[in-house]
Amino acid sequence: MQRRTLGRTGLSVSRICLGTMTWGRDTDDNQARGQFAAFTEAGGNFIDTADVYTDGASETLLGDIIKETGSRDSMVIATKAVSTPDPDRRRDASRAHLMRALDASLQRLQTDYVDLWQLHAWDPRTPLDETLSTLDDVVRSGKVRYVGISNYNGWQTAQAATWQRAVPGRASIATTQMEYSLLSRGIEREVLPAAEAFGVGILPWSPLGRGVLTGKYRQGTPGDSRGASSHFAGFVTPFLDERSTHIVDAVITAGRGLGVTPLEIALAWIRDRRGVVAPVIGARTAAQLEDALTVEDLVLPDEISAVLDEVSAPTLSYPEKSFG
Repeated sequence: MQRRTLGRTGLSVSRICLGTMTWGRDTDDNQARGQFAAFTEAGGNFIDTADVYTDGASETLLGDIIKETGSRDSMVIATKAVSTPDPDRRRDASRAHLMRALDASLQRLQTDYVDLWQLHAWDPRTPLDETLSTLDDVVRSGKVRYVGISNYNGWQTAQAATWQRAVPGRASIATTQMEYSLLSRGIEREVLPAAEAFGVGILPWSPLGRGVLTGKYRQGTPGDSRGASSHFAGFVTPFLDERSTHIVDAVITAGRGLGVTPLEIALAWIRDRRGVVAPVIGARTAAQLEDALTVEDLVLPDEISAVLDEVSAPTLSYPEKSFG
């Protein structure tokens, strides 16, 4: 698998990232081990998790697999903090919470450092300087190598990146992990330009449009899909609308023309978008992941990319679109 640089850093990662949000619940131990084996055999080295995924079980399972395989030095492990299960405070980016969360993640992952530690979401209740100074401290401590953000809008991304670059020696924001696919291109309005201006790499989550871009929902909701899961049904439903159907039809047509699957078309499109480092692929089974890994050698012809760009284009207006 080809490698790319993680933002403005010297770290090289596979251009597909393995997501583990379902590990420990919808993806059992055996399936997770199968995914890890398929991913690493294909040359993948970049794996993403979070402290709140399946109440910590995702990190625990990943830590067990890394230890069993003795692969820590060859893997780039990314995790996140800030999100909490507390209904009264769903986001906590305070120094106290972040330090506790990082230590707990390290314990579950059975490692003394993480390669990329990401702020899972913006916390309006904590001063940004408190949050970002904590990132500086954990990088200096050696517990974190690089830092990133996730689910920040345009001005939040620019503010965080500006703060970190204002003084030499601070831990620069390397990446931002955002929902981005043919069905969700909203980040192109302000987040993508901000990220480009500061050299922040994009890590698209849900690059297959919450599974809808595979075409499997065209005739209804399959019983073994995320759309049929009590945990994820509400996550999939927003993309089962007329606009999405039109885009999925275009993806299917492109796949037929090239003799590949809709999954491969959608994944190749997002993988090669400007500023993207690595789409985060979250599969329920090893077989689903193996289907995604077949995209490595696919490059979309310019004319097909142009058609997909047009059919899925986000609405740009003032002030995102040039004035005048």
